Amino acid sequence: MQAFLEYVVKGLVSNPDQVSVTPVEKNGQTVYELRLDSSDVGKIIGQQGKTINAIRSLLTAGSAKKGLRCSIEIVEDQAGQ
Repeated sequence: MQAFLEYVVKGLVSNPDQVSVTPVEKNGQTVYELRLDSSDVGKIIGQQGKTINAIRSLLTAGSAKKGLRCSIEIVEDQAGQ
């Protein structure tokens, strides 16, 4: 699922080299932490959250077929502020 997420997200952003997907186990569920360039966050969220919701739907469907529970979070680093 991590490779799938990287492929989809890198195809949508202007700075694919800045994309990083990190799996973290929380309460029996895998949460994929998505880090990317701050200028690309809007592209991933999309208008009214449609793009990120579509990515979440694909992730949920794909992981359910494998018997897994997964979700995705966009992590914004506060170091630059």
